[in-house]
Amino acid sequence: MRKRDTKKGTAGSSFEEFLKEEGEYEDATEHAVRHVLAFQLAKMMQEQGISKVKMAKRLETSRSQLDRLLSPEGPDASLDALARAAKAVGQTLRVELV
Repeated sequence: MRKRDTKKGTAGSSFEEFLKEEGEYEDATEHAVRHVLAFQLAKMMQEQGISKVKMAKRLETSRSQLDRLLSPEGPDASLDALARAAKAVGQTLRVELV
């Protein structure tokens, strides 16, 4: 078993700091936000008994477009599309700079 090299004061540093040091923080954060939004929309659709077909009709889009919107791995969704999807399930999209 190989002993890990650790610098004094680095043990316990946050995962966030690690990602920043590796230059991956922004990408990881963006992916996490997309994943959470997709999860929340899918959960609200399920809770309200809204099928993908019905949701696509509410958004005046295709089912395949909706699938892309609900996929955290998919291409970037526009704020307009996310706001319309939130409204379709009775919610409001809130975006803030921190």
